[in-house]
Amino acid sequence: MSKLFSKTVVGPLALQNHLVMSPLTRSRAIGNIPNELMAQYYGQRASSVGLIITEGTSSSPNGLGYARIPGMFSAEQVEGWKLVTKAVHAQGAKIFVQLMHCGRISHPLNLPQGGRVLAPSAIAAAGEMWTDSKQMQPLPVPEALTEADLKLTLEEYVRAAQNALAAGFDGIELHSANGYLLEQFIRPNSNQRTDAYGGPIEGRARFVLEVADATIKAIGRDKVGIRISPFGVFNDMPLYPEMEADYTYLARQLNERGLLYIHLVDHSSMGAPVIPDSMRNTLRNQSNCALILSGGYDFKRAENDVAAGKADLIAVGKPILANPDLKKRWETGTALNAPDMSTFYTPGPKGYTDYPAVA
Repeated sequence: MSKLFSKTVVGPLALQNHLVMSPLTRSRAIGNIPNELMAQYYGQRASSVGLIITEGTSSSPNGLGYARIPGMFSAEQVEGWKLVTKAVHAQGAKIFVQLMHCGRISHPLNLPQGGRVLAPSAIAAAGEMWTDSKQMQPLPVPEALTEADLKLTLEEYVRAAQNALAAGFDGIELHSANGYLLEQFIRPNSNQRTDAYGGPIEGRARFVLEVADATIKAIGRDKVGIRISPFGVFNDMPLYPEMEADYTYLARQLNERGLLYIHLVDHSSMGAPVIPDSMRNTLRNQSNCALILSGGYDFKRAENDVAAGKADLIAVGKPILANPDLKKRWETGTALNAPDMSTFYTPGPKGYTDYPAVA
């Protein structure tokens, strides 16, 4: 009997198994509004997992860093997301929306009129960004968030959390990983502020914790999770000596707030730095939050880590992207479809809803 595919309970969530669909940017939200195609995509995969975490979804017009990503700040977006939550719940899964403000990983051409590229400090990230109108463009120097901007951004997170429940979501995941806004505050290379939101980790973690506090107050601690990426280097987030100590502080602060879960990003299977066992042990043994592990999992490793108690849930990305019937394939030992990387971020159904399922 597979432990991975047995039922489990995480806080108020009764889940049909221990498997999670990782948040995966797919860029199919034309006009930044979820649609029927997206509902079909998520619905196809819902029977394989206990929990779906959506693609990064902006809490603000200012947070729409990439082309064609969805938002959670307008009535039209809420209505669009209702299609998705209905499709997922019909297959027995739960679904959280990942709230992602891209911060400096953005470009004005991807923002609506009046949108601003904002970040903790006016420091550009290295690299380029795709825009539909002018293709690849250098990442711009962002505006440093003012005190008024911080207040508005916090309020936008709260409204997005409330909108998520109105759209039928079971909760939200705060994206504080992979070099986006919340992690930009944590990391010293992107946060060189001299006010109460900069300096030592107590200052650099302040905005993240304020967002956690405010969303917990708005919708309840059992509906809020968070994704973090200690030792992650994606989006110009280099390693630094105090990394483990800083994330240990953050983990302890999150534990005090009683969030539902911490979702740990591990990109070492794709060549990123390895997360030390001591960091994993801190998150597992010094926290009462449920732990979701992710990063290069196959069935055997996922099964073993759940059985060994290393995690409460296991999240997978590319396997579920390319195999809507992943549970059946893993249970029967059927070969997996290979993901088509050329269609990861292209509009339309190709490479999105047309992956074949086994009979």
